[in-house]
This record gives sequence, structure tokens and C-alpha cells, in this order.
Amino acid sequence: MEAESAEPRELADLERELETLRARLASLKEAVGRRFLGQDEVVELLLLSLLSGGHALIEGVPGLGKTTLVRSLSAALDLRFRRIQFTPDLMPGDILGTRMLEEDAEGRRHFTFERGPVFANVLLADEINRATPRTQSALLEAMQEGQVTAFGETLPLEEPFLLVATQNPIEMEGTYPLPEAQLDRFQLKIQIGYPSEPELVAILEASTGPAATAAIDPVLGREEVRRARALVGQVPVSEEIVKGVTRLLLATHPDRPEAPESVRRLVRHGASPRGGEALLKAARARALARGRLHVSEEDVAALSAPALRHRLILSYEGEASQVGVDELIAEARERAQRS
Repeated sequence: MEAESAEPRELADLERELETLRARLASLKEAVGRRFLGQDEVVELLLLSLLSGGHALIEGVPGLGKTTLVRSLSAALDLRFRRIQFTPDLMPGDILGTRMLEEDAEGRRHFTFERGPVFANVLLADEINRATPRTQSALLEAMQEGQVTAFGETLPLEEPFLLVATQNPIEMEGTYPLPEAQLDRFQLKIQIGYPSEPELVAILEASTGPAATAAIDPVLGREEVRRARALVGQVPVSEEIVKGVTRLLLATHPDRPEAPESVRRLVRHGASPRGGEALLKAARARALARGRLHVSEEDVAALSAPALRHRLILSYEGEASQVGVDELIAEARERAQRS
């Protein structure tokens, strides 16, 4: 009898924990939203990357508050935050760290490793596409393996680790396209558009008034983020959802019979399996943030574009056609649902 009552008690404890977590996440979103106004969906997508253990790439023209968004998130988290301003002369050692020659009290000299800004919990890579491809690639191991190898020594990064990179649209002068291998390691690509007139009014009033300098109190700490990530990993995904995501991935490849005509004509390479993993992990986080213990079709539909838009490589005709990648993903998803 005692064993039979243990399971309901554990379930009740889990439900209470989930409710507490959902309330804290709502407070976190509200805290960030007070500083970064008018972009609720953008804030939510960044939080989903944090919860699901991914990394986010934020794209928008200068002046739309990309850096403000990440700084506000870091202020609302009791985590170590570092920022790197990417420039054409930035070197890999400026990110990872370098060896320093030191002399001890007895006059003996030895090398020590001075850790770079990558050793943080939340790392902002500001204007990442202004640096050369060599410097951009310095982050690949940190993003995929959660570690850094320097001078023959492998050093783990402290969990949680979240990399948020911002970039200007690639057609702007003085930018370098991110390599496909690095783009594929970003879980979500978040696009920030120009605010509407009411949103712009609210932004100007807030940014020029006392609220602009008001402090943001931390809402979540290190252990709470770790526990949230563990809970996200336990959210079940039905076989039907997994098969639907699989059909969506196949429909983005131009050489597959599942692909719609627009994809066959305008896409050179479709989404990788890592894109499906990113989509399902983000969908788990979205379900949990909404108080659900299962992933729904709504979660997949809402996150298909952010999870896949940077993984499709357009053909020359696709680049010239000016067709949006999000439109191609929507057509691929519609085709996948019919198959």
C-alpha cells in the first residue's frame, strides 16, 4: 500500500515543480520584456534556447536592440556573462585564451593559460559575421562539445553554457558569411524586424526615461537552469510527432520525391538531421514553458522556421528569386503533412 501511494506523491511533487518552474519562466520573460519591448516572440525563442541547451543566432539591422536583449537576459539570470565584440582583426586567442609567461617568487619562469571570455555561462558574440571565418570557427568546439582545446589541453566549459550570436544582414558592407558548419550548430535563428509605430513609441519612451537605467533582479540561478534543462529532456515526444518532423526534413531536400516544386527549384541543400534534433528540443522546451508534458503539432509548427531557416542553402536561382526561406519551409511542412 505504501509503494502504491509513492507514485502519486512523486507525480504530485513533479506537477508542483513544473508549476513553480512555469511561474519563474513567466517572471523571467516579463523581466526581459520590460527592457526589450515589443518583441515577445523573440524573447520567447531566446528563452527556449536557454532551456533546451542550444545556442541562438539573432539577425537584424543595427539599432534594433539585439545586444540589449541578451544583456537583459543575462541580468535576469544569476550566471556569469561575457561579451565579445567581433571585428575583422579579432583573433581566435582573443576568444579562447592565450598562454602567458609568468615568473614565480624564485625567479623560475613558466607558462600559464589565461582563459578567454568563452569561459562563461552566457556568452554574447556581438556582430559575429564581422570577424573572419578563422575567428568564427574558434567557437565550433565550444558550441558542439561544450569544451575548449588550447595548446594541447582540453578544458570543459561550465554548465549551463549558452552562446548568443548577433549578426547584421549579410548584404551589409564589412560582413563575412558564417560557414555552413557553424550555422548548423545554432539551434535557432531568430530574426528581429522593425517595430510597429505603437511599439516604437513605447521603446522611445522607455529608453529615454528612468526605466532605461533600472536594475533587473536575477530570476533564475545556475542550479535552477540546470534543473529546467533536465526536465525539458524528460518531456515525451510521440512517434507521430517524430515521424512528422522526419517528413519535414526530407521535404526540404530538392532531390527527394517529398519535396514541393518550389524546394526542388530553389534549394541546393536541405536541412540536416541536426535541424530535426534542434526542432524537437526546442519543441520540448516550448511545451514545458506552457505547462504541458507533451509536445504538440502547435509546438512544431511554431518552431519549424526558427529551427530550419538557417540550414537551407538556396541555389543561384533561389538567391535571385528573393523568395523567403520561411515560405519554402512552410510549403515543405504542408507537403510533409499531406504525405
